[in-house]
Amino acid sequence: MRTEIDVLVLGGAGVDTIVHVPQLPVPFADSHMIRPGIVTRAGQSGDFVALGTNALGLRTHHLDLLGDDPEGDLVRALHREHGIGLTAVPQPLGTKRAVNLVGPDGRRSSLYDATRAADTDRLPEATVRALAGVSRHAHVVITQPCAHTLPALRAAGLTISTDLHDWDGSNPYHEPFAHQADLVFLSTTALADPERTMRRITERGRARIVVATAGADGAYLLADGELSHVPAAVPPAPVVDSNGAGDAFAAAFLYAWLNGTPPLRSALHGTVAGAYACTVPSTRAAGIGRAELSARVAGLERSEPAPRACPATRPCGG
Repeated sequence: MRTEIDVLVLGGAGVDTIVHVPQLPVPFADSHMIRPGIVTRAGQSGDFVALGTNALGLRTHHLDLLGDDPEGDLVRALHREHGIGLTAVPQPLGTKRAVNLVGPDGRRSSLYDATRAADTDRLPEATVRALAGVSRHAHVVITQPCAHTLPALRAAGLTISTDLHDWDGSNPYHEPFAHQADLVFLSTTALADPERTMRRITERGRARIVVATAGADGAYLLADGELSHVPAAVPPAPVVDSNGAGDAFAAAFLYAWLNGTPPLRSALHGTVAGAYACTVPSTRAAGIGRAELSARVAGLERSEPAPRACPATRPCGG
């Protein structure tokens, strides 16, 4: 098959307004003086994955619904600036937007505007099929229109990845994504038993690789039935914002994996890129470059204990 696109990213285009707050949760008060200020910039989950894979040299194209509005203009400008292909389907309700409250330690709380989407939203099947026909891999963001693209992506023979983010392991909304993808990312944040959820994904769906990111505790990788713990990378600069760290992890993992790197070493690429993302101020969007990623992965392999298989009698990290 002739490919023009290495990674087709579906969904997750939008704009965030960044508000720095004195702490999370925000203390009740009539007013707060905010520094370093309030900034609106393009960049939601799909944008960040596309930015990351593009920065690493993968031919990347992004497909999503966008409004004819100032927020949509910001998203289009971000893609032009970084040379990322974009197919924008008109969205009469407007471009997705959110407010991110960012604490001094880099943690965030996101407020999403639910008025800019409808249950009837769809990505045109003909457009999906045309782009899939010249693509190697699809990364599907868990927005509602993207669920309907999964059959067409499967029919095109692409490998598929998705990020379930803070799934609790039981919300049925996430299941089509979890069960149709070959590679599943998620966070351990809302999981009482990460290993159980990871194994259930492989038992009920197509995935043979599941990665659960755990922040400062690194990540857990389930590949070919074996669960391993991958240590966290040390951020190269002070942590200022965790926004986009999971997307950076996914982008770097995909870069390594699509270039034939085994899953365990691909996860090392992910931890390095995720740590780097935490040092990027929330007011801008930037992905780690290929040379720096490779150098930091090599340094991590020299200085840190190797990723280890988890004993069957107790969970990783225990």
